[in-house]
Amino acid sequence: MSNLTRWNPVNEFEDLINRYNRYFGLPATNGEREGKDLFRRTDWAPAVDIKETKEAFVIEAELPGMKKEDVKVTVHDGVLTIQGERKKEEETGDDKHHRVERVYGSFLRRFTLPDNVDEDSIRARFKEGVLSLTLTKAEPAEPKAIEVAVD
Repeated sequence: MSNLTRWNPVNEFEDLINRYNRYFGLPATNGEREGKDLFRRTDWAPAVDIKETKEAFVIEAELPGMKKEDVKVTVHDGVLTIQGERKKEEETGDDKHHRVERVYGSFLRRFTLPDNVDEDSIRARFKEGVLSLTLTKAEPAEPKAIEVAVD
């Protein structure tokens, strides 16, 4: 299953810098470079579990407090993308926040699909803040024998 996620160590370093900046009230480091970067930056990333059965791969993403309308799942060129946005609750003048630890904003997770996944049979289910994706395994394609004529 290690072939499902592309890891970019630069993103983790930039995330650390952005957390530091956010803590001290400084602007994020991705200001002018946002449009030029190859990787899209997001505000947070939901926790994901990936498991494999005989028939399928199952991806479960924790999306507490979100609605299914706020989440988009796409597949393109063998890459599964889960993206969306968790919106912050409206603040009223009567509220007095003592601590805010939950993260709000957009997110994006991408997973490279194994060759044996049938992209047309992916099923999604959203229940109680958990997005479950079932990726049915396809039968491996049989190699074709090509007869070579010798002159």
